[in-house]
Formats: sequence, C-alpha cells, structure tokens
Amino acid sequence: MTRTILGAGVLAAAGLVLAVAVGAQPAALTRTILQRADLSAPGREAVMARAEFPSEGATTGRHTHPGEEIGYMLAGTMRLEVEGQAPRNLKAGDVFIIPGETIHNAVSTDTGVVKVLVTYVVEKGKPVTTPTP
Repeated sequence: MTRTILGAGVLAAAGLVLAVAVGAQPAALTRTILQRADLSAPGREAVMARAEFPSEGATTGRHTHPGEEIGYMLAGTMRLEVEGQAPRNLKAGDVFIIPGETIHNAVSTDTGVVKVLVTYVVEKGKPVTTPTP
C-alpha cells in the first residue's frame, strides 16, 4: 500500500507548495509510505517511507515522532538539526538515528532532489509526525 503525504514545510501538512517567485518558500517535501506493519513489540509498528526534498531549502519543519527514526541518505545533501546536538551535514550513503520524541528538522542543501529512506519504529495509533514550534 502506497500513500503520499504532501507537506508545506512540515511532514504532516497537506498540499504541495511550489516556489513561483523570488523570495517564495521552497517547494515542499513529499513522503511516500512504502510499507507499514505491526511489530512483535506490543503497541509498536514500523513505517518505512521515502522522503524527497525537491529543491534547495526545502525543509521538514521542526517536528517529533512517537518513536525512533532511522534514515539512510539515497541521494543529495541535507543538514540535520536535532535538538541537543550539533547540526550534521549528510550526503548520499550517510545514515542517522533520531531518538523518539526528540525535536528535529531537516533542510535540503542540494540544488537537486534529495532522497532519504526512513523507517520509523513508533507507537501504534499515534500520528507518525507531530509538528512543533
């Protein structure tokens, strides 16, 4: 089952915003759910998705997940900002893990499309992503 969730600055927002003028916000991140399944750990599920940042400056916006996020950079470069850690510049082939309920943000630093494969190990029944101020 594949679902596409489009965001306008955050993973959970609906709608794709395109930059049409100088100074407009960058095009939004897209996320395609590749699979979702219950785990052997009670109350937990795994959600695997492909995230794509279409242009430089596209961002997830600050957000959290109700569990861990495990990522692998497929293409491009991005800056990962995790609360309590120094920002990290990631490129294709790099990996990352973000602890559950930790505020973070990712920003494309590439002029091309950035692609990331992510797996969430989260509490079942909760939104996979929650925006934060």
